[in-house]
Amino acid sequence: MTKANVLQELEWRGFVQQATPGLAAHFAKGPVTAYCGFDPTVRSLQVGNLMPLMLLANLQHHGHRPIVLMGGGTGLIGDPSGKSAERPLLSREEIRENVRRMRDQSARFLQFGTGPTAALLLDNAKWLGEQRLIDFLRDVGKHFTVNVMLQKESVQARMESGLSFTEFSYMLLQAYDFLHLYRERQCTLQVAGSDQWGNITAGIDLIRRVENAEVHGLVAPLVTRASGQKFGKTESGAVYLDRELTSPYKFYQFWINVDDRDVENYLKLFTLKTREDISELIVQQKRSPAARPAQRALAADVTAQAHGAEVLDGVQAASAILFGEEQPEVHPQVFEVLAGEIPTITVEGDADVTLVALVVRAGLAKSKSEARRSIEQGGIYANQRRIDDVARTVASEDWIGGRNLLLRKGKKEYALLRRER
Repeated sequence: MTKANVLQELEWRGFVQQATPGLAAHFAKGPVTAYCGFDPTVRSLQVGNLMPLMLLANLQHHGHRPIVLMGGGTGLIGDPSGKSAERPLLSREEIRENVRRMRDQSARFLQFGTGPTAALLLDNAKWLGEQRLIDFLRDVGKHFTVNVMLQKESVQARMESGLSFTEFSYMLLQAYDFLHLYRERQCTLQVAGSDQWGNITAGIDLIRRVENAEVHGLVAPLVTRASGQKFGKTESGAVYLDRELTSPYKFYQFWINVDDRDVENYLKLFTLKTREDISELIVQQKRSPAARPAQRALAADVTAQAHGAEVLDGVQAASAILFGEEQPEVHPQVFEVLAGEIPTITVEGDADVTLVALVVRAGLAKSKSEARRSIEQGGIYANQRRIDDVARTVASEDWIGGRNLLLRKGKKEYALLRRER
């Protein structure tokens, strides 16, 4: 893939809804520095933010330089785009903490370090916080007319419900970001989701007026689901990259459960797999749809990116256990995943105890007599092995890693017992 036809690659992957005229020719001139801004008014990036992150990753993969811009300054104002009402203003401390979290999350999807394509991670609080009001109005504000600003989609959508001057000024701040990055980092391309087109063109116009220079913009379409359900949402709410808000297991399951009608598009958008690899996965999917090879490849790729290869191993092992796949050995690392997904009971003491007592303690039986019947009928498993001896005791060697015992009743009813450290 050459630098010149990277736009064709982005179009094939589904990243292009709208772009400025002449962008293909701009790519053909040589390496481009591109940026995307991220709004830190929430605690964590969501899976919807992966679209622009992967857009930057694709640009880097094809020889261009990405900039991840954290809105530590603009976050104090709040972007009105896509919002039906003005959001509450956060404190500077809250914004700084959100920036820190998002910075760490986004850094997992790009290559940093040294070299001409090494990604940069910047915070616009550094330069916006230094701006003086009168200077900003003279140097930036004079290049914007209110009637043009009123025509922008992000403003029009809020005319009935109301838009404060604070949010109305957001467009000027984002335009200034583009100008600053053009001057300081030779950045000539801004990318974002489709709701940012008005803000991007405002920055393009500002640079043209102030610097008499040509820069470009590209926006990606809204990610959709064939089912009509909103992308990035589950019954329990939004899917986050922060493991405290969405566990790695639930994150993995979100991708495993992708509709067959969506999986090819998501492989293009959310992984860097080649056309050949994706085509082969779709062929495998058609041959064995029940095995979900395309979804498994998608889930593994994105989860490894977001949480690391070691966490992925534990998640896959836990998934295999909970879905009844062959898993003769249970390793200690898996229990950290399982503890967040199934009923988990802490037990005290080191003495041997009967399995009957532990089955009751785990809530898999209401009484010892019920526990005995389940064991006699072959319905109780300890660490994935069937137990049919009602007199069986659980000794020290049965506790995996010295503290974990996985019990199962029937096919899907699990409990995890963990001894205190």
